[in-house]
Amino acid sequence: METEEKDLVSALAIDQREHVALVGGGGKTTLMFALAGEILQAGQKVISTTTTKIRRQEATRAPCEVSSLSDPAWHQKVKQGLKIYGHVFVARRPLDSGKVEGISREFADKLFLCPGVDHLILEADGAAGKPVKAPAKYEPVVPSTATLVIAMVGLEALEKPFDERIVFRTSLFEKLTGLGRGETITRDCLVKIFESSEGLYKGAPVSARRIAFLNKADLLPDDQIARDLADRILRSEAASVDRVVIGSIAKNEYLLIRKKHEGNISENC
Repeated sequence: METEEKDLVSALAIDQREHVALVGGGGKTTLMFALAGEILQAGQKVISTTTTKIRRQEATRAPCEVSSLSDPAWHQKVKQGLKIYGHVFVARRPLDSGKVEGISREFADKLFLCPGVDHLILEADGAAGKPVKAPAKYEPVVPSTATLVIAMVGLEALEKPFDERIVFRTSLFEKLTGLGRGETITRDCLVKIFESSEGLYKGAPVSARRIAFLNKADLLPDDQIARDLADRILRSEAASVDRVVIGSIAKNEYLLIRKKHEGNISENC
């Protein structure tokens, strides 16, 4: 895959002010901090956070951390952190497990509306490090002020046997897609988790834009199978996706495929 620009902000069409919710599998935490880094480089203020749990060592990738439950002065510390560092990670509290507990969707709405916050990027569900998932009944936890919902899949799952090594919440994935254990994970199978009302975009605000992010394209021998998956997602009226990014966050390579009035157009970003 050739790319002329290595730019997530352009590939994802990030506007001047966005509340981004990341759902699915295949690298949400990595995308969150990569995007926050680009926003910071552009001179804007950004909060990263989660409504689930992430490892504390991941949270420390932000230059400033604030725990809202354990620190009564959290609001002032967020304000100071944004002023000094430009990027603050906010969690509810650290846990003995080595993870940090996420905030509520209502608190995320409150954070996004705080003065001085240009962008909020939020990891809205967990996938246990696996490339594909189906959401449980209580997830994803997407705030009402989200302006953009990015659903992710790791492309290394394509053409692999369906089992717990590849898929998080296997029984739900089986019910959602109709795929049996050990059967091959196909492009048509993955489209279903983007278009189902019980799939990755479940609970997304009606007003929020939807993007599909197909990550780890560098693990494929060529990108044709990923392009075909992207086209199928874009053609799905139920998915309501207007752009798909085929990319490798590790290599900063992103191919944007988006809808036009007639057909799809591929662009190198």
